[in-house]
This record gives sequence, C-alpha cells and structure tokens, in this order.
Amino acid sequence: MPEKVILNREDIRRAITRIAHEIVERNHGCDGIVLIGVHTRGVPIAKRIAANICLFEQAEVLVGDLDISLHRDDLPSLEVQPVLHPTNIPTDIQGKRIILVDDVLYTGRSIRAAMDALIEFGRPQYIQLVVLVDRGHREIPIRADYVGKNMPTSRDEQVKVRLEEVDGTDEVVIVQGMSQHKSSRDSLNMLQRSS
Repeated sequence: MPEKVILNREDIRRAITRIAHEIVERNHGCDGIVLIGVHTRGVPIAKRIAANICLFEQAEVLVGDLDISLHRDDLPSLEVQPVLHPTNIPTDIQGKRIILVDDVLYTGRSIRAAMDALIEFGRPQYIQLVVLVDRGHREIPIRADYVGKNMPTSRDEQVKVRLEEVDGTDEVVIVQGMSQHKSSRDSLNMLQRSS
C-alpha cells in the first residue's frame, strides 16, 4: 500500500517541543504533573515531552506507562488476544495532575480504556490528554487538550506513527485504502511484534 509522509522527524520534534511548552503554560508550571504514556508509542512520546520540560524548566517530571489491553471494549471480538505489557505508575496519582499521552486519537475508545485503567490507581486531580495526531472520527465524546497535528482522514485510511525508540525512525504516514477491520488487525499485530 502506498504511504504518504505527513510528519517527518523534524516535524515530530517541533510538535513535541510545542506541546511541552503548552503543558507548562496551561498548568502554570510542572508541579504535581505526571506524564503517563499509553503503550506502545505513547510511552516514548511522554518521555520526550518530559525531557523537553526538563530542559526549559530545569524540573524533573515523572513519567509512567500504562497498558490498556484488558480495558478495551473490543477484547471479546479480537481474533488474536493482545500481548500484555507491564504498567508502571511511578507515584501515587491521588490528587495529581495526570497528562495521558498517546500517539493517535481516532474513535476515542483507546483513551476511554486508558482512563478506566488509570482510575484503578487512584483519583487524580484531573486528567489531560496529549496526542501526536488527531485524525477525527470520534465514536465517543473524547477531545485532546494538546495535539501535535490535526489530520483529517477517511475511515479507509490508516495513520501510522513510527518512532525511533520502537520502529527505528521518526515519521507519521497515511496508508491509503485499508479497511477499518484490517487496520485494527494490523495494529494488534504491530503491538505483538513490539513486545
């Protein structure tokens, strides 16, 4: 399938730097902030945001990672069961300002699953959402607070985020002509290979 590069390495770097600044500005600093990356690609994005905040604020921001596999609402219908990843929440989240980080916001169902998984660890002061790409097509009322790029797509396209830490390169591409079912199956297969 032909791919079209939407964001290259430099575009991704700029988007993450901008998001880091927006987080600090909106939260009046970084006290009490915990970045939680959703497996798989949300984790390196969260780490990059934290590194940026550290550079310009000279303050360390805690970073955790969250596996949402068992909270997916499509779990019973999957042909292949997802591979579980460890969840690492580095602190008690009770009363903290949680910044949930994922790569692509599509239907909103993964983010709903992430919030369900996160609430099992306590009741944060609030949860904000960062996504590198918002591609539209929401099925539930979820909106990102910080977006690297809004990218209108059709349902037969797939957005692939590739990151150096996972895939060996930094880019975001659109693949034309992939059905939603095939796209979901390919995403699950990619998750299994990355574990």
